[in-house]
Amino acid sequence: MNLIESVSSYDLTGIEWSLAILCGMLIGMAKTGLSGAGLFVVPVFASIFGGKPSAGLVLPMLIIADFFAVKYYNRHANWKYVLKVLPWAFAGIIIALIVGNTINDKQFSHMISVIVIIGIALMIFQDIRKKTTIPDYWWFSAILGLGGGFATMIGNAAGPILSLYLLSMRLPKNNYIVTAAWFFFIVNLSKVPLHVIFWETITVRSLSFNLVMIIPIIIGAVSGFYIVKLIPEKPYRIFIIASTLASALVLFV
Repeated sequence: MNLIESVSSYDLTGIEWSLAILCGMLIGMAKTGLSGAGLFVVPVFASIFGGKPSAGLVLPMLIIADFFAVKYYNRHANWKYVLKVLPWAFAGIIIALIVGNTINDKQFSHMISVIVIIGIALMIFQDIRKKTTIPDYWWFSAILGLGGGFATMIGNAAGPILSLYLLSMRLPKNNYIVTAAWFFFIVNLSKVPLHVIFWETITVRSLSFNLVMIIPIIIGAVSGFYIVKLIPEKPYRIFIIASTLASALVLFV
């Protein structure tokens, strides 16, 4: 089966293709400055491809965007905080791997929806308490690490959880961006063999679709570098939160 046949086998409608291309661009944007856009992608892809298959389908797209983010910002991550939360994140991934094998696709979609809604709540919480300090205790890192690992394996939706963790460390803006980029680059790469071997959600067919999405991801990544400087933060976040919430609720239907 060639590339065209593999991609055509998904039998997407024009609207679904438009949404998929938009999501590819949003993934690129999310990794290069427009954080929050990635949450919109999760429920949309789950509604088009199914909960569990979408988790594997989106993962290589995220890794491509992670690479662009790490390469563009070209700064050293604060490895102290990455290494502090990474073991807990891996533990959360293993828990999610086990749970994901015991539920059907509908339950999987519902779980993704719940995680996304919780993520939205965390985004709002961060905005409300942006001038406050969250204590940096080991248990705080452990809880968020476990939650982030679980969320990233189930639905690639750990962004808001990691954001809350890094904000608690009071990192400067540039250090915050590159530390998050490196964390997700490592975590997402570690998830690939799990999706291939245990869930079988990354296949030659899904990788063919990922190849088609490379151009939208690149366009989104490049656009994200510039758009983030032009769009006022408050209107953007309101739009992302509202559209993501609507998409997450669709998964309950």
